[in-house]
Amino acid sequence: MRPAFLSVKQLKVAYGGIEAVRGVDLEVHERECVCVIGANGAGKSSLLKGLMNRVTHRGEVHLQDERLSHLPTHAIVERGLVLVPEGRGVFARMTVAENLDLGAYLRHDKAAVAADLAQVFEVFPRLFERRHQLAGTLSGGEQQMLAMGRALMARPRLLLLDEPSMGLAPLMVDQIYTHIARIAAAGTAILLIEQNAHLALQVSQRGYVMESGQMAFDGASADLAHDARVRSAYLGETRAD
Repeated sequence: MRPAFLSVKQLKVAYGGIEAVRGVDLEVHERECVCVIGANGAGKSSLLKGLMNRVTHRGEVHLQDERLSHLPTHAIVERGLVLVPEGRGVFARMTVAENLDLGAYLRHDKAAVAADLAQVFEVFPRLFERRHQLAGTLSGGEQQMLAMGRALMARPRLLLLDEPSMGLAPLMVDQIYTHIARIAAAGTAILLIEQNAHLALQVSQRGYVMESGQMAFDGASADLAHDARVRSAYLGETRAD
């Protein structure tokens, strides 16, 4: 088996005396899309915050052979681990173009930044149409595109997506997942956190099921999509008696 691109060992995240993530092990390989599904409150978002060192945590996080656990968040971004947060987090009073520029704030290669901006506009043509518009006036789906485009401007080696379908109309969810599939097909590794298990398992190669802060089980996404436990708990199907 090839070595993991992202390796997470015994990650724990606690808020006061409450453990939100309880000793999680997880792997993502290069050019692989992996999903983590689970109910609201399972600890999925806390897992991503721990990976980005946005909350106090214990455990080991390695990207290839480099340990990230001790690094500040901006240094983790420099290493290529980039988060699209739950709720999108766009800067509402800045334009689309200004938000995208902020995605490249750690970069100094102006020609490459300009080329990447052109590529983002090719992936998300709606952002080109709205480039002079304030981000706060965009629809929810357009803001999700902007958050993903901003993350791509950092040239991620591994993209973390936290609940990209949350709060979006079904048609817009389909569009967002079309973009996620294209980003994955282009070779960017993705760790996808999602309550919409059906879509997450469709777009990913492997998946983990998270329950009460722990990984309950994992496997190939196609196998999980046919697993009776997943179908009953996350795909809206009832088990036969």
